[in-house]
Amino acid sequence: MESIIKDILLDNSQTLFGLDVPEKMIQFQKTRKDVEGDLTLVVFPFGKVLKCSPVDAGERIGAFLVEKIEDLTSYSVINGFLNLIISDSYWLTKLAEMNEQERYGFVEPNSKPTVMVEYSSPNTNKPLHLGHLRNIFLGYSVAEILKANGHKMVKTQIINDRGIHICKSMLAWERFSSMNEKGEKETPENTGIKGDKLVGKYYVLFDKHFKVETNEISQNWENGNFEGFPEEVIEEYNRLESSKAGKEGKAILGIDAKINDLAKNQTTILRDAKEMLILWEAKDPQVYLLWTTMNGWVYKGFEKTYEMMGVDFDTLYYESNTFLIGKDLVEDGLHSGVFYRKEDGSVWIDLTGDGLDEKLVLRSDGTAVYMTQDVGTAVDRFKDYPDLDGIIYTVGNEQDYHFKVLFLILQKLGFAWAKNCYHLSYGMVELRNSAGEIGKMKSREGTVVDADDLMDEIVASAKLMTQERGHIDGMSTKEKDELFYKIGMGGLKYFLLKVDPRKGMAFNPEESIELNGNTGPFIQYAHARIKSLLAKGGEVFKLGLIEQISAEEKEILKHLNDFPNVISEAGENHSPALLANYSFELVKLYNSFYQSVTVLKEEDVALRNMRLVLSQNVAKVINLSLGLLGINAPERM
Repeated sequence: MESIIKDILLDNSQTLFGLDVPEKMIQFQKTRKDVEGDLTLVVFPFGKVLKCSPVDAGERIGAFLVEKIEDLTSYSVINGFLNLIISDSYWLTKLAEMNEQERYGFVEPNSKPTVMVEYSSPNTNKPLHLGHLRNIFLGYSVAEILKANGHKMVKTQIINDRGIHICKSMLAWERFSSMNEKGEKETPENTGIKGDKLVGKYYVLFDKHFKVETNEISQNWENGNFEGFPEEVIEEYNRLESSKAGKEGKAILGIDAKINDLAKNQTTILRDAKEMLILWEAKDPQVYLLWTTMNGWVYKGFEKTYEMMGVDFDTLYYESNTFLIGKDLVEDGLHSGVFYRKEDGSVWIDLTGDGLDEKLVLRSDGTAVYMTQDVGTAVDRFKDYPDLDGIIYTVGNEQDYHFKVLFLILQKLGFAWAKNCYHLSYGMVELRNSAGEIGKMKSREGTVVDADDLMDEIVASAKLMTQERGHIDGMSTKEKDELFYKIGMGGLKYFLLKVDPRKGMAFNPEESIELNGNTGPFIQYAHARIKSLLAKGGEVFKLGLIEQISAEEKEILKHLNDFPNVISEAGENHSPALLANYSFELVKLYNSFYQSVTVLKEEDVALRNMRLVLSQNVAKVINLSLGLLGINAPERM
């Protein structure tokens, strides 16, 4: 209806206004709930054109539209808003149209440019955690939403399988792994520990030994013992200690932190990890074998986690490959003047002229940094997909600056497509317990909320809740287990996606599987109840002649009619939250309808069938909407 009204106003603007009005002047908004109407046109701008009050402009435009458009039955003007009332027959026609479309609201597949969405992108030194869950569910959902909007989609991740963090796990396993009775070090096979968790165990163990050695060095320095340390380190320590004079509070703490960093860099264990990284980049056979073996354990662990999550990828990239491309690009940039080399051999880019700062792209020992890898990965992707229009990076907001620098470097290297790269920045997620307390997560200290454990806990809680409140008699054990999984994972995904991605959030496992409120199970239950209703009503419902519909039915039809716009808006804003909250509002409208009218017991066959068709399309849209969030809609709960 909006497009019809817009076309009529544009085509008749000379008659109405005496001039051609710009299309942007025609603005619609939803009608206020306390006002009668189905669509509202903002008429303030037209009052200026017509040189009259907004109310007079609204009256003139309203009378003209009602005369021209048969499906507009009446109107009212309140201040600068023209509220238009649309005929029941129009909404019933819309119901018939959406009923014919299996994937209502979706755009023709592959009718828009190719877009790549990156999500997950884990490090191979630890298992996935709660923060990864929001990242993965968000990226996967955005990819599905863009696909629904007609984009050809490539889902991907960059696996961070190299670097000092990976070497820390490798070194710790090599040094601290216990032996079994066969003389074997710990492996997933001989311990039964999931591969990514076993490697993560040694990442934590490295940090424990690292802290002990750091504290020992700090203690020695405090006691005046500097034996074996380089002269420049001793001088820096003395300088920092001297700088404490006359300072107090935070200033002292800041100096102590610098002394602690100085001690960290003198630890044997960190030095050995750095040497291992250099050996790895030189492809030392022994180090490389250890690396491939431990990464292999992690990949198998990740595969099981992704399967539980219900997500997939079209292609994978590995930092161990793309960092080499990045190093070559840095060399090219050195020759062209994009980068410069410092006296210590490190390579930098000066972005101060662009309002940023100087950025390291190669260390003095020749090893790559994250930026090197990300430059190489981006170029590699556009080489692999020549029709690629842009890349969406799903990464937390703590990396906002990193991506500003990355996109700018790519542009300075001459890649025009860098302007189409987008950082889908999202807020951090923390775990809130039943007492309302929020826990902090640190991978090095082993205090992260493990993704596998959390998903298992959620599904187990869904099982208890469903057994207590559900209607699952007659279901096989397999069917029950599938249902518990769908409810648990649906609650988890919905809770993490219903919040605007840009906002931080606290996750409450107990609240996520509630059957009441703005939760996944609440929406899933509505879908199951409608499916039960439809099963009792018969298989085929034909729309007959209906003269009028109730206010509740009309509100549902208006909401359903808005579904294609919500899909489009969710794609433009990269926000699954819009779809999540749309679904919640739809279920609330349907519940109000179901309590207000009879469906199966309605004696008027045409009215009964219309209500069944309406219910059928509500279930369809719930299913489609949840599907775009990566959530299953059970047919029985």
